[in-house]
Amino acid sequence: MHRLSLRIRGYALAALALWWLAGIRAQAQAPPVSERIANALLQSRSGPQATWDEKTGMQLEGLDAEWYNTANGDYFRYVKRTVDSYLDVQQSAAAELQRNTPMADALLGRQLLRLYRVTLAPKYYEAATELRSQVAALCGIPSTAPQPSDASRLDSARFCVAEPFLAEYASVFHAPQDFEAITRDFVKWDDATHQHPAGTTDLGPDALSNDQARLAAALVDSLPYYPQNHPGRTQLILILDRIAAALTKQQDSATGAIYAQSGASLYIYAFLKGVRYGYLPARYSTAAERAWDNLQKNTDEANVRGALLLAATEVDLAPTATRAHGQNILVDAWFNSQQRKNAAGQMEYFHYKWSDFSDSGYSLLAHMFQSYGMSTDTLDSAPTKENLRKAQFYLIVSPDIPIKNPNPHYMTDQDAEEIASWVHDGGVLILMENDPPNADIPHLNLLADRFGIHFNEVLSHHILGEQVENGAIAVHPDGRLFHEAHTLYMKDTCSISLRGAASALLSDRGEVVMATAKYGRGTVFAAVDPWVYNEYTDGRKDARIYGRFDNFAGGRELVRWLLDQRPATDSITEKNDRK
Repeated sequence: MHRLSLRIRGYALAALALWWLAGIRAQAQAPPVSERIANALLQSRSGPQATWDEKTGMQLEGLDAEWYNTANGDYFRYVKRTVDSYLDVQQSAAAELQRNTPMADALLGRQLLRLYRVTLAPKYYEAATELRSQVAALCGIPSTAPQPSDASRLDSARFCVAEPFLAEYASVFHAPQDFEAITRDFVKWDDATHQHPAGTTDLGPDALSNDQARLAAALVDSLPYYPQNHPGRTQLILILDRIAAALTKQQDSATGAIYAQSGASLYIYAFLKGVRYGYLPARYSTAAERAWDNLQKNTDEANVRGALLLAATEVDLAPTATRAHGQNILVDAWFNSQQRKNAAGQMEYFHYKWSDFSDSGYSLLAHMFQSYGMSTDTLDSAPTKENLRKAQFYLIVSPDIPIKNPNPHYMTDQDAEEIASWVHDGGVLILMENDPPNADIPHLNLLADRFGIHFNEVLSHHILGEQVENGAIAVHPDGRLFHEAHTLYMKDTCSISLRGAASALLSDRGEVVMATAKYGRGTVFAAVDPWVYNEYTDGRKDARIYGRFDNFAGGRELVRWLLDQRPATDSITEKNDRK
């Protein structure tokens, strides 16, 4: 009887241990908070969107951020359906202006801009431009719209809150003159958070905290659009730093809680994004993460989903957000300098560019680098050693041929010498070729051959229509580049031959499709296709056809591998700084 009792007790303990381990596994496999909130939002609304409000706009902001973190196309489709249904009901984007709040207008404007940039559909540009004209007039920025006779909307809000929309519009449609006025509006907003409308300063900690939370979020959303040399950048970063310093002094030392629960999510978002972009010192990540831990214990996700989702998307990036601080990647706009007219009739660079959010762009790849805190710039002149001196990474993609650009800049021996010297000092060079009918191969080989990498003028992985099988490339996690298994998609490629110390990183059906070579202190990576462009990375393609491919996940592994190739010390920067 005693033995039976011990045996039963042993079974019970074993069962308890299995139950505990199962719980641990389930917890480990549970989706992150951002995904849970985003998926809940997808189920929260049905039917036409007849009205627009700040809550809706904030929710869509969060879904945009989650889409770029995950490449789940369902999030983008939800955003598009919501905005489309609203536009279908309204006669114009500005029809509800007198009934919307300034914040709601600003959030609608940002959604219209993003939808235009992704789809290039004129209706979104037209709606955004109409709304921008009205909002700019309210915010004191030069506009063709008359100054509203009823200023009560702005007075009731006490300050303009549309700066992120206005800054993005100015950046996309080449209006740098707007940034001076946008900076003035931010200064007014900052002043307003320190004064009561009646002239006193007693707003109470919650009111002050909520106002400054919105301001901090608007600052980190606007600064990425500012020209690098604009004096307003420094001014706005100082405001952001002062807000961060003041708030962390008020943070509860025991719990990490901060004033104003409704503003806490926006503070966390602003601090973490500010740290990631290098606007704020890394120490503010600790304050934000403590506030996040406290917020998770005391927040009803259903009531603050938009702001909470924004915070959660930055929390997801926080572990690696400063790894590449101080490093810069240049994308070439010289050898591939294709331009198109935007909806405003202006010429703009496109095709494998950070600023191109459409199918042909690299905006999602830019986000992958930015998620590590790296800055992304464009080089629209020849790659001299001087032009490359502040870059640690340089990306050349699908060089032009006359059918793509009537005035192509071909690689020369001098260009190749300059670039090779930069690589030798520690630079990481990324070469993404294409198939012969779509890119210049012979001139790029003047550079690639120096590293033992040669692009062959053959057509491989050819695709007819949507018969995508020939573009499927199986990736085995051998650890050289990829640590996880993937199925990549490459449509119409060349191939690579190797000599010397160059080696293959990925082969398919007997052909090298990715290769690498060390050169001095630097590294060269080569691929036969620009395979991480938005069309096959952002999750908007038909999942029934393209759902088995995971270029997004493969792209994230490539970015991680590229970061690993940097020398232990930045010899490029050190050498040039000594000059």
